[in-house]
Amino acid sequence: MVGGSARMRVSPGTVWPVVHEERRRLVANLSVLSDEQWGRPSLCTGWDVHDVVAHLVDSAKTTRLGFARRLIAARFDFDLDNERGVERERRNDPQETLRALADATELRRTPPANLATRLVEAIVHAEDVRRPLGISADYPIAAVLVALEYQLRTGVSMSGGKERAQGVRLVAEDAGVSWGAGDEVRGSALDLLLAVSGRPTGLALPGR
Repeated sequence: MVGGSARMRVSPGTVWPVVHEERRRLVANLSVLSDEQWGRPSLCTGWDVHDVVAHLVDSAKTTRLGFARRLIAARFDFDLDNERGVERERRNDPQETLRALADATELRRTPPANLATRLVEAIVHAEDVRRPLGISADYPIAAVLVALEYQLRTGVSMSGGKERAQGVRLVAEDAGVSWGAGDEVRGSALDLLLAVSGRPTGLALPGR
């Protein structure tokens, strides 16, 4: 990363308050959805809004040991494990799924992964549902940058986006920072995070 202000230190004391607040805000946003809105396709390919919320419930409840056991059961197929998690947490009534997310808001559980993944989950999946629903939200820029840097270090096979950003220079115009070298791709830090994570944003990345 080049430029910018002081970075957010990744620690339980900095990450979890942001994650908990983003969960609360999303629950509030989704509390008034119609049946049609719950079934609307999200930015996460193959999942509707209800599916994404079910995934967030599953993610919030996942422990390190539970994740290891589930991954073994899924024969180390991350996509299969995610699909099973959605099936497990998706209630018949979307409002019940949302209540489950509300009940999980303050949890500090995590799979055996960098804490930055909790910011990726909270921010990217929130936008997966907010954007198709026409809901705008601002996120702490320091948290967005931590999530983006993590995705840039992590391969696509591990749900990151390193390959998508190869050969370009990403410029976060709202943060005064950049990454990489090559043709410039400019946008907000949030749009860059979503693009690197494989979501449609209108930004052209060669690895997408």
